[in-house]
Amino acid sequence: MPTSIELYDEADQLKDAGQLDQAIAKLNEVLAQEEDFTLAHSALAVLYGKVNRHDDAIRHGQRACELEPNDPFSYTALSVTFQRAFAGTGNQQYIQMAEDAMARSRTMQGH
Repeated sequence: MPTSIELYDEADQLKDAGQLDQAIAKLNEVLAQEEDFTLAHSALAVLYGKVNRHDDAIRHGQRACELEPNDPFSYTALSVTFQRAFAGTGNQQYIQMAEDAMARSRTMQGH
């Protein structure tokens, strides 16, 4: 059985090849094996956003922040996820959520 890292690397190769649905499936395999694998959650946030599954993207972006609560990059990435959700849906609530996530990132960085 491949390790979580090996599965993650396979997902990354699929993503680079433009096979987003297959990459998503592979990342979900990672999480089935190791549910707290932060990089898989972060990658799923990006990939789900690219395939217009914004609720799933947000869920995984938020989970990455829960797993790495002191990592400003996780909150910056979550802000981008909210921005993409706004762009994909036009739902104004995502703008405030993006700003809140970015503010949290900046606070952690001492800005």
